[in-house]
Amino acid sequence: MQCPFCQHTDSRVLESRSAEAGRSVRRRRECLRCDRRFTTYERIEFVPITVIKRDGQRESFDPSKLLRGIVRACEKTGISAVRLEALVDDIEAELQQRAIREVTSNEIGETVLRKLQLLSEVAYVRFASVYRQFQGIRDFVDELNSLRERVSQPNSEEPARSRLEESSNRTEEDRSQLMTQLIS
Repeated sequence: MQCPFCQHTDSRVLESRSAEAGRSVRRRRECLRCDRRFTTYERIEFVPITVIKRDGQRESFDPSKLLRGIVRACEKTGISAVRLEALVDDIEAELQQRAIREVTSNEIGETVLRKLQLLSEVAYVRFASVYRQFQGIRDFVDELNSLRERVSQPNSEEPARSRLEESSNRTEEDRSQLMTQLIS
């Protein structure tokens, strides 16, 4: 490691500890020539992920862009920012684990929808309305009916199933209030 003061390449590690919630290692070093101390961070180098957009353009995956879209869909739902950041981190980790370094925006959108469905039905429908480019109220109604069908089908995820089963027992008045909340 090159000293930032004298550019000497030999140094010794005085202290190492985990940083950034275990995603990196912080090392305190001392230069063997000038005896000055400096800090370095060691992180895993991720291979960049390329997103293939609907129009065929390619761009680098940007987690902050994904987070902005999810935050927008989750406004006024009470879901904490920390939880939304964790959701984006989960999605990015899933993408990093894939052998293929290119992913379509459609695959990312469907992954977000799958995860949002378990967090908030309102956020799910809001995100779906932008992602699937709803043109009118009929698209909202179709998506809500589809969501209701999925909720009423047995699922292997017990905690999520019980929460979603509760939502399928809503009255028509509750559904009307949900639609009003989605539109506003």
